[in-house]
Amino acid sequence: MGKKDILLTGLMLFALFFGAGNLIFPPFLGMEAGTSFWPAIIGFVITGVSLPVLAVIAVSLSKNGILSIGSRVHPVFGLIFAIVAYLAIGPFFGIPRGASVAFEMGAAPFLADSSNKGTLFIFMAVFFIVVYILSLNPSKLVDRIGQWLTPILLLAVAVLCIVALAAFNAPLSAPTEKYAEAPFVTGFIEGYLTMDTIAALAFGIVVMNTFASRGVRDQASKVKFTIAAGLIAGVGLSVVYISIAWIGAKMELTEQFTNGGELLTAVSEALFGEGGRALLGIIIGLACLTTCIGLTSATAQFFAEKWPAVSYKGFVAILTIISFLIANMGLTQIIAISVPILTVIYPFAIILVLLAFLHPFVQLSSRAIHIGAILMTALFSLNDGLAAIGWPDTWLHQAISWVPFFSSGLGWVLPAVAGGIGGYIVSLLTRRTSVY
Repeated sequence: MGKKDILLTGLMLFALFFGAGNLIFPPFLGMEAGTSFWPAIIGFVITGVSLPVLAVIAVSLSKNGILSIGSRVHPVFGLIFAIVAYLAIGPFFGIPRGASVAFEMGAAPFLADSSNKGTLFIFMAVFFIVVYILSLNPSKLVDRIGQWLTPILLLAVAVLCIVALAAFNAPLSAPTEKYAEAPFVTGFIEGYLTMDTIAALAFGIVVMNTFASRGVRDQASKVKFTIAAGLIAGVGLSVVYISIAWIGAKMELTEQFTNGGELLTAVSEALFGEGGRALLGIIIGLACLTTCIGLTSATAQFFAEKWPAVSYKGFVAILTIISFLIANMGLTQIIAISVPILTVIYPFAIILVLLAFLHPFVQLSSRAIHIGAILMTALFSLNDGLAAIGWPDTWLHQAISWVPFFSSGLGWVLPAVAGGIGGYIVSLLTRRTSVY
């Protein structure tokens, strides 16, 4: 592979990650962090950029991506986790959410009757026809996204950021309470809440297949090229996130904003008037479109490889239809139904990614470490899932609420480490080896 192919793959990966959800988190962080901006944004970048890039690299280190990584716990767990993860980030949540955000933030401001169900239906039909067409040939994703869509997206983002950074120079405000007390930790948690690591496990397959279509076969080259593409995507995401967050920090606040979407809308209108809405609409529309294409392609590739009786194109059609139907429910309903599932599986995804890097060094006790870490994580994931569906005060919650970082949603971290160490000790005592 030449340098141009690696660059285009990195740009494609950048666009796959840069969904509209990630566009609206940083400016709100900048606004709330104020004088605590730098420790907050560094924390955000660590979890919002570094973890997803590491996840893509972890996939390149395995034979069958997310399936191989999960199977190090147990083959049944690996299969179930892979199916649940792909369905959650694919047709049941990730893709419909992207389409819904594209409608509500990218198209609705220009429509006279955006609340009409018929208007939503027509928009979704057009959106998913485009997703279907551009997802049909995975080997052309680099050309279609990396070579064409990403440069347009980057140009639109650059125009917004450069003009805003030149225009806004208000003094940094006092941070809100949570950023005043622990800016780095708060930013770290905000980046964690983007939940991009799950999507990264899927995008890793897209990257691997892209390299294969370019004639790359040996594992070492795939890992090397993945690291290079990941660094390109990571640097791009970091620059954009920091720039957009700085806009939120330096904009003179004349009104209260409840989320980053409202703030970005105000920024674009203040800078460009009505044309600002069009610019923001282009950014959001392209960000959502590229992410939905990537998720559709990745999910279809997984299911086509696992169940080849249905072709890749057949799965693209099935996933597109399901996503279209769910997207017509509206964003609020989609989030209410799907967030509990994502809340449960996200800690598992992070643990599996981190263990993927540890695996080559502890193969004699790999399975025991995986099982110990996953079992401890499961307690906290189950509690978070129950809280997400409206059962916050269970006996499980009362039993584990004392654990450090529990109130921040990171209570599983230390127990997972303890579980992994416990598994390692057990493996030494029993001297059982792992074939994974």
